[in-house]
Amino acid sequence: MKTILSKITLLLLFGALLSCTKDFQEINTNPNAPVDVQPSLLLRKVLFDYNEQMSYEGFVAGNLLGQYFTAIDFNLFDRHSLTEPQYGGNAWPFIYANLRDNEILLQKSRTNPAFAVYEGPALILKAYMAAALTDLYGDVPYSEALSGKSGVILPNYDSQEAIYTAPGGVLENLDMAVASIKNYKGATKLEGDIIYSGNLTKWILFANSLKIKYLMRISGKADVKARLQAVYSEGSFIKAATDNATYQFTASQPNNFRMATARIGDYNLFIMSKTIEEILAERQDPRVAVYFRPTATDPKIYKGLLNGPDASKLSISVSNYSLSGAIFRENSDKLNANYMTAYETSFWLAEAAEKGFIDASAKDWYEKGITQAFAYWLTPLPADYLTRPQVAYKASGQNPIEQIITQKWIASIDNGYEGWIEWRRTSYPKLKTISASLNSNLIPVRLPYPGSEAALNAAAFQAAAGKTNGNSVNVPTWWGTK
Repeated sequence: MKTILSKITLLLLFGALLSCTKDFQEINTNPNAPVDVQPSLLLRKVLFDYNEQMSYEGFVAGNLLGQYFTAIDFNLFDRHSLTEPQYGGNAWPFIYANLRDNEILLQKSRTNPAFAVYEGPALILKAYMAAALTDLYGDVPYSEALSGKSGVILPNYDSQEAIYTAPGGVLENLDMAVASIKNYKGATKLEGDIIYSGNLTKWILFANSLKIKYLMRISGKADVKARLQAVYSEGSFIKAATDNATYQFTASQPNNFRMATARIGDYNLFIMSKTIEEILAERQDPRVAVYFRPTATDPKIYKGLLNGPDASKLSISVSNYSLSGAIFRENSDKLNANYMTAYETSFWLAEAAEKGFIDASAKDWYEKGITQAFAYWLTPLPADYLTRPQVAYKASGQNPIEQIITQKWIASIDNGYEGWIEWRRTSYPKLKTISASLNSNLIPVRLPYPGSEAALNAAAFQAAAGKTNGNSVNVPTWWGTK
């Protein structure tokens, strides 16, 4: 009898198990949890998140390398120990996170005809973020990156040259983006676009300004003259502020500039660099009052400190130096998250013209860039500014390329890494040897690969590190080698 009862019990339990697993997937699926995302939400997320994070990263790390700001404490990064990022200095994770989300957007645009309108913008953003990544680090995972679903979880590193020039690279993606937008005939509107409100024509201007920028960036390593002249002759690039690829921060969360709501102790760590103090003073540049505050001890004085102080050996009083201006704090709703602007395009064209890459007046584009940059920073242009000794184009003793790059550097304080990247390419403006270097008095010329790569992608990391003298920050990237 016990045997019969045991068998019946087992049968009942087996039946219960079958009934439990029959609808297992349905029971264990949350009907309120999304399994997919609309392209418009992806586009908005990438556009905002990338530049919100880069604006912060550029302020707390890029502006130290570019010598706009000095960090007075917790400043190993400012002393050029770049493997010890503190407030910033590791852009790798958020760039790849946004490249991943953008890749999902790109694949959606190519697999669903209803989403084809997103292909052009997604290609532009892929080119933009890939260029930012390789400009900071050099060789990085690219062609095999973002392929986890295909089984590639340990991607090899691509050379910087290939990332820029190979099929599927930065320049080709911009060409394909423009073609995609021009060929788009669908009725679906581009939604989620926080920089151009769905205006596809302006995305073409953005793409072509980026072509000018990236062709000029590699111009020391590649023959770019014909391609630059073609883009310039077509004339379809950002020429006016109304076409800037930017969005404006808000005064309050969640769409505000992050430093505007940082703790006062964190905010007070970043003061004016001696480098920018001298460059602005030489030109009597009124933008100093926008970028910085006068010292607390004298409202007529703007004072900077040499980068990289050893806080343990110095007694530094914040009141003796200039903190960053109200536009980065109280009035940050006047600050833009900056992808690409008319003033930057003008300076690139001025350099291209001066070097004979395009048939244009370098002086005209240089002066236009300055005028646009003053307007961008909400500062009236002094009537005599363009004729001042340090500013007047090719004035006695002036190097025109140095003048162009320095003016672009002055304007790029909201895009901090750009100033450092351009110094690496051109050696302008002349940055200073820092106060207490932890890098043998050398200014770094690349960011180090993060430690996570050594742990998670060891073989590929070791191969890349071997090409950079053990992941040294002093080995230049491809376009930076002379």
